[in-house]
Amino acid sequence: MMLSAVRSSVIIFLLLFLVRPSSASESDHKYQADDPITLWVNKVGPYNNPQETYNYYSLPFCQLASNPTHKWGGLGEVLGGNELIDSQIDIRYQKNVDRGTICELALDAPKVKHFKDAIENAYWFEFFIDDLPAWGFVGELHPGKSNEHRHLLYTHKNIVIKYNGEQIIHVNLTQESPKPLEARKTFDLTYSVKWVPTNITFARRFDVYLDYPFFEHQIHWFSIFNSFMMVIFLTGLVSMILMRTLRNDYAKYAREDDDLETLERDVNEESGWKLVHGDVFRPPWNLVLLSAVVGTGAQLATLVLLVIVLAIIGMLYIGRGAIVTTFIVCYALTSFISGYVSGGLYSRNSGKTWIKSMILTASLFPFMVFGIGFILNTIAIFYGSLAAIPFGTMVVVFIIWAFISFPLALLGTVVGRNWSGSPNNPCRVKTIPRPIPEKKWYLTPSVVSLMGGLLPFGSIFIEMYFVFTSFWNYKVYYVYGFMLLVFLILIIVTICVTIVGTYFLLNAENYHWQWTSFFSAASTAVYVYLYSIYYYYVKTKMSGFFQTSFYFGYTLMFCLGLGILCGAVGYLGSTLFVRRIYRNIKCD
Repeated sequence: MMLSAVRSSVIIFLLLFLVRPSSASESDHKYQADDPITLWVNKVGPYNNPQETYNYYSLPFCQLASNPTHKWGGLGEVLGGNELIDSQIDIRYQKNVDRGTICELALDAPKVKHFKDAIENAYWFEFFIDDLPAWGFVGELHPGKSNEHRHLLYTHKNIVIKYNGEQIIHVNLTQESPKPLEARKTFDLTYSVKWVPTNITFARRFDVYLDYPFFEHQIHWFSIFNSFMMVIFLTGLVSMILMRTLRNDYAKYAREDDDLETLERDVNEESGWKLVHGDVFRPPWNLVLLSAVVGTGAQLATLVLLVIVLAIIGMLYIGRGAIVTTFIVCYALTSFISGYVSGGLYSRNSGKTWIKSMILTASLFPFMVFGIGFILNTIAIFYGSLAAIPFGTMVVVFIIWAFISFPLALLGTVVGRNWSGSPNNPCRVKTIPRPIPEKKWYLTPSVVSLMGGLLPFGSIFIEMYFVFTSFWNYKVYYVYGFMLLVFLILIIVTICVTIVGTYFLLNAENYHWQWTSFFSAASTAVYVYLYSIYYYYVKTKMSGFFQTSFYFGYTLMFCLGLGILCGAVGYLGSTLFVRRIYRNIKCD
């Protein structure tokens, strides 16, 4: 019954996602001579604040229709703050226009003030023709007498469209005829269209938007090589611990003919991790929460890997909101993994309230994101920005979680409890906990946790710069092959560092390794967030409460997900390490 319900929900959602309105010519991107071409206006906003965007007609441009046609491109497009409106500018395929009139713009004092504010804040706008973007600025400032500036509004748009056969390949927009803004004046807003043939194929038409010199700079390749060398060093360090240090410790347990005096001497000389074998598999405090974050982190790791692979195969960066839509769909469909890992972990540690664990696993990360998103959405509504998520979109996202993600997490929890929930620890847990001796400050769990994130952060430091720049500075991120390599390096470095930290902690006779291993890996996100503060003040020109709140709010979402992901990977790696080293000793 549960499987059929989940299957039905998936089918219904996919139908709702795939069926979306579009004109016949735009759907196949093929046109005949004199076919109408729609120019869609999208949004305007201050150039230095990428998230602070508004409806194109929030500026007092003359709107041609009382009920203009809107284009809905899917869930990801709405969440990305896009609202495409038909400009009703007459453009025909392969038909040049020397000078056409868009409208007459009659200026009054409020309109002049509105345009002046936009020009002073370097407002830019975005158009789309056949899913190809074109950008321009509203106007420009010219220095005048007495240190004053003249506000000039561009009144002519020159559109050059390159085509190959039946398909549009490239769109370029330039603006001309800047005129000073003065009240009680009327301007003719005009446009021209020029069609130019080209030999560029349709498959390569998006290449012009990709910044090859920036993303494929030598420093990018060097960062990958540097991270790769770090992986070799850390794996060698972990191998040395396992093959040399632990091998000597195992040697005495392998001797079967020792006399009583030798055994007594060995026992007296025992120290470090071997002494805590009766407590190392003791269930951690707050097992419900640990199971939830480890299960969620395992899901996020799978999700990120899946989305990166799909982005490499399908070039998702081409479509508006395609990455966001793919992320949401894949998150819902991978919820089974979070339930499976969480349910198995909770059951192996003899947890009793598995329903509480299941609900927390299914809702922890979505509700954290929802809480931050609700605050940001309230700010966006107050500012009247396109970044505000419509109520209908929120309902769709909730339905996806309630009817796909939640049931799959429930199913995964049930399967995990039954298939991997049997306790099979190598050592029996003693009844009375062993006292933990005082150690030097650098062997305390807090220090181990804080230091554990340094090397993983170092392995992704350079890539973070490219990711932040692409998201906050209008660059299209397309090097997902690099991202895949960096992600795999991050996983390996995180596991190695956490294993080393766990070994040092156990050697200090501290058996509270579960949460320490999680926080040791999760602290990577703390350093990423600190780097984001540096990036905001040094590398950007963002300003204002709106953009600042969105920048740090989105970064907080990202770092929470990264912390849970790395923490889960570190915990799971440490779990395998701990079970491996205690498998070959005499626990009784």
